Amino acid sequence: MSTTPAVVHLPPRLFVGACLAAALVIAAAARSGAAIPVWLLPVEVGATILSLFLLGSFTYQLEKGALTYGMSLVMSATFAGSAWAQQGLQGGFSSAELRGWLDVLQAATATPAALFHILDELIHLDTMLFILGLAFFVACIAHTRVLEEAAFYLLRRNAGAVLPTVIAITAAVAAASGIFSGVSMIGLAIRTLVIILLLAQAPPHLVRYAVIVCTAVTTVCGMWLAYGEPPNLIMKANLINPATGMPYLTDGFFLLYCLPAAVLTYGCVAWSLRQEIGGLRVDLAKLDVLDANAAAVRFLQAARHGEVLMPVEFAEAHAAELGAHTAGVVERTRTGEALGLALVHAGVAQPLRKLLLGRFIDSSLADALDRHYVLESQHLSPGLDEGEVVIARALAALDKRRIAARRTGLLAALPFGVLLVLHALNHNLPVFLAAFAGFAVALAAIWNLPEMRAAALRAGWLEFSEYLFLLPLFFSISLLTRSGFFGQFQQLIEIGSRTMGPASMALAQFFGSSVLSALLDNNVVADFAARAIQGLPTALILLFSMSQIAGYALGGCWTHIGSAQSVVAYAFIRRDLDPRFGPLQYVRAVSPLLAMMAVVLTLYICVVAYVTSGG
Repeated sequence: MSTTPAVVHLPPRLFVGACLAAALVIAAAARSGAAIPVWLLPVEVGATILSLFLLGSFTYQLEKGALTYGMSLVMSATFAGSAWAQQGLQGGFSSAELRGWLDVLQAATATPAALFHILDELIHLDTMLFILGLAFFVACIAHTRVLEEAAFYLLRRNAGAVLPTVIAITAAVAAASGIFSGVSMIGLAIRTLVIILLLAQAPPHLVRYAVIVCTAVTTVCGMWLAYGEPPNLIMKANLINPATGMPYLTDGFFLLYCLPAAVLTYGCVAWSLRQEIGGLRVDLAKLDVLDANAAAVRFLQAARHGEVLMPVEFAEAHAAELGAHTAGVVERTRTGEALGLALVHAGVAQPLRKLLLGRFIDSSLADALDRHYVLESQHLSPGLDEGEVVIARALAALDKRRIAARRTGLLAALPFGVLLVLHALNHNLPVFLAAFAGFAVALAAIWNLPEMRAAALRAGWLEFSEYLFLLPLFFSISLLTRSGFFGQFQQLIEIGSRTMGPASMALAQFFGSSVLSALLDNNVVADFAARAIQGLPTALILLFSMSQIAGYALGGCWTHIGSAQSVVAYAFIRRDLDPRFGPLQYVRAVSPLLAMMAVVLTLYICVVAYVTSGG
């Protein structure tokens, strides 16, 4: 019996109400003349960030949005109260003070461009909108099943050898993660690799390993460009050259500093894959008809049912209908057995089998699928199986429609790429326009498929909603910046660079950001730490930025809460592979690979520090 204590969810409304009451008390105290300590706002911000870990990892948990939005009320009251105390304002609000606030508000909202600029400074609006557009864009492209098509093409080209197929897929995912959303890419990569490993009858620990490797591929190996990783975009937005108004972290910076690091760390991934899955092979002659046409099958699922489920996910979702057969079907599908075959082997009655196969694929194929799996369970010759021929022909006809949608969807890369280039040339052009331009074209590819269109929009919004809790934290850190808090850190880093040397300070930031990102969300750490290096000499800003970016990526996938990708991978393992898999098992499984990456990145940072400091 599991000894894991049940999670206790703290009431979010009660917490927000308590925060509102605390904010009113702080505001009232400040207006009555009480001094607001200068250390209170930094303590509140630090407590909020730490609470994301403490109230998200143990028995007592609080919704992240309730925590950050509630605490933003307290921090706003503290910031305002401190400003009132400095200006000597007490008692009720005077008409002059209210008019001053209205004037500021009117100036901030005078034009859409002015409002956008203010919100971008406070909550990284451009970055957040880019993430939203990118989530929708990738979700639409994903439903044309490009990755599954490429995976099975490679598998056939490699005569069923798993290692070269997986290396090619993960290399492509790493490259795409630098441009597109790493969170979207990890969801696609996980399901593709799991399908391949299950077909190769890999043991469970290797399937889990493949899922965990995807976190490193989409974070560490995807850090080569700003656009796919939110921490990179946040750093780029924070570090602006005051003399030119342009970001220090241009695309040239990422290609010169971060691309070599991404390539080196992918070498670690490839070596690790070779050690773990080097001998696996898929018997292509024995591929199930649905597996052999995976891209068409998943396209059909999305078009007909508005969702794409693996067999084990489908079995768990239909536990009510399966009843006593649920455990047997789930266990068989978890080891890679086809759903129809698992239903037959588990003794599910024929009417229910056909009903479920119709829901899984399409009702028009239910009879043919059931006949096919009954014959397969009896080990009869494939030549006797007319159902398989019917299924293959139907899927081949459907695949023509999928290929047409894929071609249209891939055209979305054109406006996306053009606007990214224009943004690089003119930083005043918002980057979110590129993501939404790509999304508009990608959506056209699946527009005439309402179920698929709705599924893509749901998936995109679900991914973006995971970032909404960050908005109050961005706002709070902006308040800290305006209070002059980060000036002290800048002085410490500058003194440390002179006394310890740039290499030592770069390594300190690399390991520090790695540890913090493992415990906290790496987006928050990026927004906080990047501000501490603003104002340093350009060479140091670039060196320290690269060190921090490497740290956010490495630490972000070292624990199950460090990044959005880690959250996705851990949830997938718990839900579909091993419900008993815990946080410590996750850390143990990923640590050997990340330790090797840490050594490689340490050496790389030392080399870059030596070269940029003039030897």
